[in-house]
Amino acid sequence: MQAMEFALRQLVDRVRAAAAAQTPLRIRGGGTKDFHGLALRGEVLDTRAFTGIVGYEPSELVVTARAGTPLSELEAVLAEKGQCLPFEPPHFGPGATVGGMVAAGLSGPARASVGAVRDYLLGVVLLNGRAELLTFGGQVMKNVAGYDVSRLMAGAWGTLGLLTEVSLKVLPVAPAEATLRFECSQADALRRLHAWGGLPLPLNASCWVEDAGVGTLFVRLRGAVAAVDAACRSMGGTRLDNATVAPDWQACREQTLPWFSARQAQPGQALWRLSVPATAPVLALPEGASPLIEWHGALRWVQAPLAKGDALRQAARAVGGSAALFMADGAEQSSVAGPLDLESSALAQIHARLKHSFDPAGIFNPGRMAPQW
Repeated sequence: MQAMEFALRQLVDRVRAAAAAQTPLRIRGGGTKDFHGLALRGEVLDTRAFTGIVGYEPSELVVTARAGTPLSELEAVLAEKGQCLPFEPPHFGPGATVGGMVAAGLSGPARASVGAVRDYLLGVVLLNGRAELLTFGGQVMKNVAGYDVSRLMAGAWGTLGLLTEVSLKVLPVAPAEATLRFECSQADALRRLHAWGGLPLPLNASCWVEDAGVGTLFVRLRGAVAAVDAACRSMGGTRLDNATVAPDWQACREQTLPWFSARQAQPGQALWRLSVPATAPVLALPEGASPLIEWHGALRWVQAPLAKGDALRQAARAVGGSAALFMADGAEQSSVAGPLDLESSALAQIHARLKHSFDPAGIFNPGRMAPQW
């Protein structure tokens, strides 16, 4: 305990000194998501010394952990009790931390079925730009009166402050699981998914991808044994072995599927993340761009040059969504306007005001998500 008190005091002192000197700080845990965002500027403020699970109540489905806690450690503790983080946060390499998971706000392919990171965030302890420790939320679901400030931190990428502790809701591992495979076109895959989405089926995740001109849809079911078995009979397709297909779902989450890896062999290709309504049809994408669709993540991943960014944003906005640059070569990524698709000036002003309220000196991760903040 004394070691953690000392580690926290060091973090507070670093932030206080940086605010006084207006020295930029780059908040960093395991660094597994350094590829995302415009710039990595400032002195590194490493959170990994502030680690450990503060409290875990399996019967209450709540866990509280310090920000520097390895994500793999937290998942292992939950697995021992037959529980999990149902939103399946990607690690993107060894060393991912709990704080980085919340700051990134990224979820796996089951997001539309089970919810995203922010939906499981009960409370946070935050070190703001004035070196003040602030507590938001708590350790129960109905703990908010007024604005739920803790959820603002999910996906803020550390630009609003340094997370020191987070409390999360967890869930039991589903008693049954099955994956079905269907060979079909993109349009047929979307038609099937739209139809199944209106039925009482234990749909959990899905992925459509085209390889050598052949489209394949994978659908994962999770729930009660009887419900999963009944869905397999009614939906058809080919049922795959769970042990065999589990690494593929993990590869989908971690973006290590061959479809993602192909970008490395094509210089100048960037990875774009299109967030669109699940009911969106086949998008009018630039010529030669075949997406990978996570229907249950409400995402369409597209590989295209940075020059195609405007066309991708227009295609996403046409169906009520947005497009954001997710990954590109370092030199190229720093040359674009930013990974956020802030078409609304009002929304951009809200982001700027939040940034000023939490970090008036602008010391936390400057330029990470937008050139001006």
